[in-house]
Amino acid sequence: MRRLGLRLLMAAIGLLLLALYLGLAALGTVVITTVVSSRTDLVTTVGLVVVFAVVFGVLSYRFGTTTLLASLDAVELDRERGGGLYRRLDWLTAEMNVDTPTVFVAQMQLPNAMALGTARQGVLVVDRSLLWLLSPAEFEAILAHELSHLESHDGLVQTLAYSVMRTLVGLVFVVSLPFVLVVTGFAQAFGWFTGRPATWTDSPFGRLRERIGQALALLLVALTLLIRVHSRRREFAADDRAVDVTGDPLALARALRRIERVSQPTWGIRSPLTIYGSEESSLGRLLSTHPPMDARVERLVERAEGPPHDATTIPIQ
Repeated sequence: MRRLGLRLLMAAIGLLLLALYLGLAALGTVVITTVVSSRTDLVTTVGLVVVFAVVFGVLSYRFGTTTLLASLDAVELDRERGGGLYRRLDWLTAEMNVDTPTVFVAQMQLPNAMALGTARQGVLVVDRSLLWLLSPAEFEAILAHELSHLESHDGLVQTLAYSVMRTLVGLVFVVSLPFVLVVTGFAQAFGWFTGRPATWTDSPFGRLRERIGQALALLLVALTLLIRVHSRRREFAADDRAVDVTGDPLALARALRRIERVSQPTWGIRSPLTIYGSEESSLGRLLSTHPPMDARVERLVERAEGPPHDATTIPIQ
């Protein structure tokens, strides 16, 4: 008798959970239907969402630059102290469609340089070690590479792409939420009805819910991979643009190799900013924002030895 009472109680809990989830799903469906069927047509709604994503991305990029500079404890290098560097930048920017950026010097854990901002209000952050690690020609090639990112607005485009991606995935999640709630309700109720509430994920409804989650994760991964492919192509394009301006592909190749050698871990010590070994795996290459160093150097050497390079043949690495 006690066992029967327990089973009835569990069944009642299952019914209550099912009713709760169905109620939430119905509420979500009403909200979505109201938005879709409102006076604002669907095209306008999608347009507003895209505009919101773009505005949010622009603001994130602008304020993110300030936050990053603060986190690096970067110090601005004015023209009085960095006259030689600014003269080199002025010559490069005269050859490119970009204004001379403001230069900041930081003490990073690895030799690095990065371009932030826009072509008209750019910021260039240089690690102190690059000032003595590279020869003048090599340093100039690295500067040209970073300026090309500003010229093409690569940083802003990447930030906007991630913002739109998050918005798109969020919309898909919101639209599918009522169905997910219904499936979850039936899965939870099934677990209580069978007397095994802890194993509701093993039920047919639980497995269906898991498949939905996997589909959303797959969408996120697919969009991320597309953005990473674009990022790697832009690195090749920046190399090509730097060579077009400096006319010295081997200087950039030597600079990349010097930075690579210094950045490699020695004596068993590894920088927390770099994960060695993951680049060799297929997944690591797919998720990397930069193409393999060997591929970049090989292209530069081929350009130095062969005919003029055709920028339309940039490989997808």
